[in-house]
Amino acid sequence: MKNIGKSGQALVEYVLIIALVTVIAVSLIKVFGGYLKDSITKTSCELVGETYKKGANPGEGKCQ
Repeated sequence: MKNIGKSGQALVEYVLIIALVTVIAVSLIKVFGGYLKDSITKTSCELVGETYKKGANPGEGKCQ
């Protein structure tokens, strides 16, 4: 019976760790998401032969 309690405790610990990592990942994407979007847009502009124009805020850049 003691092994069942310990494996349940380990499962809860793993779930808590996964939840913490998920919260951190979502927070980082929310903070840096605009910069990531600009980076991807800039790269795609170069691929299609257009010029990247920076937007007023992060994430608002466009190809022209």
